[in-house]
Amino acid sequence: MTIQWFPGHMTRARRQIQEKLKLIDMAIELLDARVPLSSRNPMIDEILMNKPRLVLLNKSDLADPEATKAWIAYFAEQGLRALPIDAVGGNPVKEIMNRSKELLADKIEAQIRKGMNPRAIRALIVGIPNVGKSTLINRMAGRKIAATGDRPGVTKGQQWIKVGTEMELLDTPGILWPKFEDQQVGLRLAATGAIKEEILHPEEIAFFAVRYMAVHYADALQERYGVEELPQDTEDANAIVEVMEAIGRKRGAIVSGGRVDLEKASLLILRELRAGKLGRISLELPE
Repeated sequence: MTIQWFPGHMTRARRQIQEKLKLIDMAIELLDARVPLSSRNPMIDEILMNKPRLVLLNKSDLADPEATKAWIAYFAEQGLRALPIDAVGGNPVKEIMNRSKELLADKIEAQIRKGMNPRAIRALIVGIPNVGKSTLINRMAGRKIAATGDRPGVTKGQQWIKVGTEMELLDTPGILWPKFEDQQVGLRLAATGAIKEEILHPEEIAFFAVRYMAVHYADALQERYGVEELPQDTEDANAIVEVMEAIGRKRGAIVSGGRVDLEKASLLILRELRAGKLGRISLELPE
């Protein structure tokens, strides 16, 4: 599977970010806590160069807390500070501001030594589509400024947004890289809703998710869907399809002749996974 998805606005966004770098003090990189590595743009280090960076693990309320701890340690090893947040139901603004000031402590102290009042921090916020960037911006600004949606590609242009008197955020469109070399990355992103569903078949995405949960979250899968037995051999594709069909039968995804509508069952599984109905699940762990 090779996924090509690099709309023109994303190409422009990369160029625009590079043009704005001289204006910003730091970057805020927003990732999906359920798939932190897969939701990172591999070009981001190259684009941001050596700018101080705060990593935010959004949707942490949906992610496995033990996995999130492991990811925080992973990023610390990379020299990056990572902070788990919930941009929808939480109140992360104060902690983001405090962490940002810590990152820029030397610069702020230098301004004070010169007798200057420290100016507002200028932060660039970046993230792939549908990672919750617009929701976070609205929360930080205290009002609706950025368009939000449960589909990728909502934000189309750049804008500066004031966060009180202490920060100015530069919003940018979500950037996704032009090609996934690793099939698993594409499937993880599709399972969390970061890729438009027209690109991959729901059955393929749900197959990946059910197989992963059968290995790592078997109890959650059985408890949610009442599946009595899960296959011992999760590499057996037919056995995984049988689990999906069993879920479809339990939930009434039946067509004429008593057959299971596998597409309907798949969409149901994905919808409930993304909404946290199966519990707090991470689809990726640090190596």
